[in-house]
Order: sequence, then structure tokens, then C-alpha cells
Amino acid sequence: MYELGVVYRNIQRADRATADALGALGSATVHEAMGRVGLMKPYMRPIYAGAQVSGTAVTVLLHPGDNWMMHVAAEQIQPGDIVVAAITADCTDGYFGDLLATSFQARGARALVIDAGVRDVKELTRMNFPVWSKNISSKGCIKATIGSVNIPVVCAGMSVNPGDVIVADDDGVVCASRAGRQDAGDRPGARGQRGCQAREARCRRARPGHVQDARAAGRRRPALHRLNQPTARRQET
Repeated sequence: MYELGVVYRNIQRADRATADALGALGSATVHEAMGRVGLMKPYMRPIYAGAQVSGTAVTVLLHPGDNWMMHVAAEQIQPGDIVVAAITADCTDGYFGDLLATSFQARGARALVIDAGVRDVKELTRMNFPVWSKNISSKGCIKATIGSVNIPVVCAGMSVNPGDVIVADDDGVVCASRAGRQDAGDRPGARGQRGCQAREARCRRARPGHVQDARAAGRRRPALHRLNQPTARRQET
């Protein structure tokens, strides 16, 4: 059950340096370093390519077709925050546009992650304000129903608590809890090292001399149809 009609103003935010360090790693590395957990559903896509952000989660619970609490959440934003918006029931309306983005940006928000729709995408792109959303929709919202700000929510299948670190880029959105942040900080180098080793190996295979050696080795291999032929018996005398 969600707690409705409350706004928690004092939340324990993650250390800024930790959030920035995880953001530099990217969502895929953080996801794997935490043990392949924390990833939101893959329908959460950025409204424009190339955005890469990280920050502390300010959560907001909204009702279908009603964005009143987005305006309340704006008042709780501190520099470096990412607003994470969940909906009490499935909805694709455009909850967020250029006016709210102006308010969020003025307070230092780095991005919005919302399990619903957004609009004014052209203007949001011009403003360089990144948003990850389920869809884009011109349909607007009313302001009539009270939700909550800074409570635990489920956004795109992932549990998010106020103060968690959000890492978002072209590959998806990852939520790093306090325990997850520790794991991600301890183990990200292994994935990077494996990736470098794999790229080096592929570069070596792509060198002309290596390709010629491989072709020569292929010519020395017996033909497949010969391998499939039964071995002839020696005629006994």
C-alpha cells in the first residue's frame, strides 16, 4: 500500500561524488556490478539520444491523468537530484512538458524518469533537459488528486527509495540502493577489464596477417564431407 497525501522534505541523499562516479560508469556497468539488479523495464527510453546522467532520487507518486504532485515535487528538488515519477495505475498521458522542465531545471534537477508519457519533446531537447519515459503523448493532465512525494515507489518494475542513486543513459535506467552502490563501487573494474581484453583480441584477429594465417589454417582442415564418410575397412588377406 502506498502512503498517500504526504511530502517528506528531509531525505538522506547519496553522496554527490558517489553518484557522479556511478554516472561515469554507465547503466550497463552499474547494473552488472550490482549483480544484475536494479534495472528498470526496457521500455523506459530517453527522449533524445546521447544523454547520460546520474543523481539522487526524489520520488513522486502520481494518479492517472493528474500531474498535481509534479508541481509539489518541484519544491523538494535540490541541485543534483533526479525526479522519479511512478503512477498508481497504468497511464500514458503527457505528465511533463516545458513549463515543468523550466521549474525543475531552475532548482537544479538533472533529469526526470517517469513511468508514463511526456510532451513538448522538441523544447525539452532544446533546453537540454533529459527525460526517460514510457512514451510520448500530447494528451495533458488535470490537477485534482493528491499523491505523495519522497515515499518508496515502484517505477517501471523497479523499487526506488528517496535518496537512491539513479543512473540513466541510452542503454536504460538503473536504480542503485545503498547496498547496491557499495557493490558497484567495488566491482566495476572487472567488466571494464574484460571489455578491453575482448576488444584487443578482436583487433588482433582483424589484422591482415592474422586473417591470412586463419585462411591458411582453414585450407589445411579436412573437408566436412570427408569427415562424414565412413572409414574404409582394410581387406583381409
